[in-house]
Amino acid sequence: MSNTTSNAKHPGPLSGLKVIDLTQYILGPVCTQILGDMGADVIKVETPEGDLNRDIEPQRYPHMSALFLGMNRNKRSVVLDLHNPQAKAALYKMVKSADVFIHSTRKKAAQKLGIDYATLSAINPRLIYAAGQGYTTGGPDEDRPAYNDVIQGESGISGINYLAHGEPYYFPMAFCDKFCGYVLASSVSMALYSREKTGVGQQVELPMLETVMSFNLIEHLWTGQFDQPKESLGYGRTLMKERKPFATQEGYICLMATSDLQWGRLFKALGAPEMATDPRYEKLVQCSMHFPQLYAWIAEKLQSNTTQYWLKALNDADIPCGQIRMLPDLPTDAYLKQTGFFHTYEHEKTGHMITPSIPIKYSETPGQIRTPPPILSEHTHEVLAEYGFDEQQIKLIQRSS
Repeated sequence: MSNTTSNAKHPGPLSGLKVIDLTQYILGPVCTQILGDMGADVIKVETPEGDLNRDIEPQRYPHMSALFLGMNRNKRSVVLDLHNPQAKAALYKMVKSADVFIHSTRKKAAQKLGIDYATLSAINPRLIYAAGQGYTTGGPDEDRPAYNDVIQGESGISGINYLAHGEPYYFPMAFCDKFCGYVLASSVSMALYSREKTGVGQQVELPMLETVMSFNLIEHLWTGQFDQPKESLGYGRTLMKERKPFATQEGYICLMATSDLQWGRLFKALGAPEMATDPRYEKLVQCSMHFPQLYAWIAEKLQSNTTQYWLKALNDADIPCGQIRMLPDLPTDAYLKQTGFFHTYEHEKTGHMITPSIPIKYSETPGQIRTPPPILSEHTHEVLAEYGFDEQQIKLIQRSS
């Protein structure tokens, strides 16, 4: 890969970690890409058909879709048909020396395939066994299927949008899958830290519904924290219709004031310093009771001049603010170019490619983009040979049932 950083003396914080990854779709691959970015050796075990995301258009090369490319770098692809006894035996041998095993299969299916926690922890008691699933184990929905749109609805996200905009709708992204992928990566890391102290592995289960709902209720439980009636739930400032990017003469600006000092500076920057001494607005507690009126006033003010004029005025006043970025503009954005946000590389099959760089910075053990997303089964022979299988055994393992 081009433009890849390398620091052999200081590998990533998870360097040396072996991860067996049986996930597909989005939640699991996001999790394991994070682990791979941080130095783990992630072996992506796929069926002969491959991760289903491989075949969602657009794609330049078979089974290498844009969606797949976005969450599968720093992994090696191994195809194992687990209905083939030799392939399953090979998986068990890999598990024996693995640190982490991650899957996104429903519990009954995992048991049927023989990749449940009881089976694999008996093979390797130090194993961190992680699963992203829809609902809590032991609950009435533990084996129901769940995807992002379902969880957005059931967790309250669509309902929050209904309160704010008058109709329920989804965030236009796979929010639940991506967020839960990040949480699962963090949870696996904490389980590994525990293992360092105890020497014992454990099972990590992440239910999407409860994970997203807990996230939603950080602020939206609101007066429900005091056991108030359900009508009191929801943080009013974030739900009001006036809370949206503010139009200028030729674009949009986002801004937010959250303290007495910031509100005072904002009033001055918008040409109305006297509002800072108005009894309705002189303190945050008063401002919070008049947010709809204040936001409507700000919206009217900002329409009177250009985006650049207001950005300068607001930045000079040290008010958190920013210009709206549109998706097509991101690859050429000056700030992102200056900070090296995008990483470019050449893929042997898909050609010139671009991907976001690793945003988290470590002073001593930086993560690295070492390898591009793998072609289906690209590393099957290589990995099986590493585990001691000879040519004849590899041929038997690669047979589909």
